[in-house]
Amino acid sequence: MGRSRVAERVPVIVLAGHLGAGKTTVLNRLLRQPGSRIGVVVNDFGTVNLDAALVSGYVDQPAAISGGCLCCIDDVSGLDLALERLASLDVDAILVEASGLADPMVLARMVRFSGAERVRFGGVVDVIDAVEHERTVDTRDVPPSRYVAATLVLINKTDLLPTASRAEVVGRITERVRSRNPEVPVVPIVCGGVDPELLFDVRRRVLQPTLWDAAPAEHEHRHAHAASIRADAPASPARLVDLLEAPPSGAYRIKGCVDVAAGRRSRSYLVNLVGRSIHVAALPRTEDVPRCLVAIGMELDEDEAAARLRDVFQLGDAPAADGLRRLRRYLRLSA
Repeated sequence: MGRSRVAERVPVIVLAGHLGAGKTTVLNRLLRQPGSRIGVVVNDFGTVNLDAALVSGYVDQPAAISGGCLCCIDDVSGLDLALERLASLDVDAILVEASGLADPMVLARMVRFSGAERVRFGGVVDVIDAVEHERTVDTRDVPPSRYVAATLVLINKTDLLPTASRAEVVGRITERVRSRNPEVPVVPIVCGGVDPELLFDVRRRVLQPTLWDAAPAEHEHRHAHAASIRADAPASPARLVDLLEAPPSGAYRIKGCVDVAAGRRSRSYLVNLVGRSIHVAALPRTEDVPRCLVAIGMELDEDEAAARLRDVFQLGDAPAADGLRRLRRYLRLSA
C-alpha cells in the first residue's frame, strides 16, 4: 500500500541503544536497502557529530543535533524543525539515531508530542550488544527500565557469541527484556541486518548506482512475514479497533486503508499500528488509495493473521455507534 500524500504522516523511528551496540551499523544497513528513502536525524554527544559523518556517505545532509544527549536538551524546537524539514522531502520514514547515553523513554515522549505536524510516532527500536550487554547495561538484579520504551528489540552481534552458548545468552537477554515488556518482539540479528519492511513501507524505485552497489551483499537479514487482504467492503468499526488493540500473534505492524461502516454511509480511514502504538487518520474522499489491510511481523502466522484481517469485515454483531466512538478516540489522539 503506497503512502497517501495527503492524509498519511511520516513515521519517525527512534533508534536507541547503549554505546557500541551497533546503532550506526543498523542505520547504514537500512539506508543501503534498494528502494528506501529515509530521512535521518543523528544525535552525537560531542560538539563534532561523528555519527553524522559516518552516515553521510549514504544520505544527503543528515540533520545533526550535537553537543549533548537529545533527551536532555531544553529546547526541542531544533528537533521539531528537523523532523518537519525531512518530512517535506517525500521520505518513507525518518530515523532518529540517538546518543548511546540517551533515555529511550524520554525520546519516545519527545517524538510522540513533537510539534512537527507531518510526522507520527513510528516506534522505538532498541539495539542490544549481545556480547557486552550483560556487562554494560543489564548489570543489576532488576532489569533496566529502558526496556519498557521499546516497541522492537534487536539483539545485535549474535554471530560473535560462542556457538555453544549463543542460544542460552539470547534466551537470557530475551527473558530479561520481556520481564519488563512482555509482548515486545525480540529479534536476534547479525551485523545490524534487519528487514526494513518490519519498520516502514519501502517504495520500489529504479536507483542510481551507489557505493553499496559495488560491494557484495553480506550477512543477509531474515525476512519479515506478511498477510494482506483487499478491503472491498466496509469494515466494522468495533472489529477494526479490536484488531488494532489486540493484533494477531507475532504482528509488529498493521497498516491499511479501509472504508468503515457508519450508518447509511461509510467513512475512510488510514490506520497504522506499531508495537502497541495506534495511529488513525481520516482519508479525504478525493484520495484514490487501494483499500487493503496488511499485517507484518517476524514470527507472524500468515494464515491466522489473514483470518483476523478478514474478520474485520464481518458486520452485524457489534453496535456500530460504540465502535465508531472507539475509532474516533484514536483519531483524536492521533491528531
